[in-house]
Amino acid sequence: MKYLVIVQARTNSTRLPNKVMKKIMKKTIIEILLYRLSYSQLIDKIVIATTRNKEDTKLVKLVKDLGYEVYRGSEKNVLKRFFDVSKIYKAKSIIRITGDCPLIEPKIVDRVIKLFEKNQVDYCSNINPRTFPKGLDVEVFTQKALEYSLKKAKKINDFEHVTTIMRKSKKIKKANLFSKKKLSNIRVTLDEKIDFQVIKSVINYFKNNLNFSYEELCKLTKNEPKLFRLNSHLNKN
Repeated sequence: MKYLVIVQARTNSTRLPNKVMKKIMKKTIIEILLYRLSYSQLIDKIVIATTRNKEDTKLVKLVKDLGYEVYRGSEKNVLKRFFDVSKIYKAKSIIRITGDCPLIEPKIVDRVIKLFEKNQVDYCSNINPRTFPKGLDVEVFTQKALEYSLKKAKKINDFEHVTTIMRKSKKIKKANLFSKKKLSNIRVTLDEKIDFQVIKSVINYFKNNLNFSYEELCKLTKNEPKLFRLNSHLNKN
């Protein structure tokens, strides 16, 4: 398998519990994320990596009912969870998507993959440094880079955030996709209650079109700036 997407998601998040199961237009957050992600032209498979906690059983059932495969692993050691999934599916390259990014843009996913291939790097993203809105985060890395990270990981951050070592290590060859419009001040990630209000307003604006583009989102930030000021203060944390 060339490109495996691993979506990390769980229901017992501290600041906004059960956030991936919250609904907008009768669809759960995880369902919206998977729907948008499925429009990527370059990925081979999507697997959801969650925890063994009982609380995540409902999430597992929902995802399986949607037709996706699930892996259940350690809650704290997310890095090991990713490594285990990569081994099971024999993936050469992995795309990391987090469950708090329901507005993930499939075309941006594909652009990061193309840059990853073109530059022949071990790690490629659109967050190092960030120029895209927070919540459109894409990271692509080789299985070797993932294995290297697991061997070098020592701090809690390394195990929890998966790619910290890749981003910092000089031994990992890196590339980054930049947005023509610098919108790193815009926040469409789901971490707090106010984030949910912003995401809900964005989705309701586009009504039945859940597959709106990044260009359309950019226009919305220009036409309705007040909408995105609601949670802008959270970027400082």
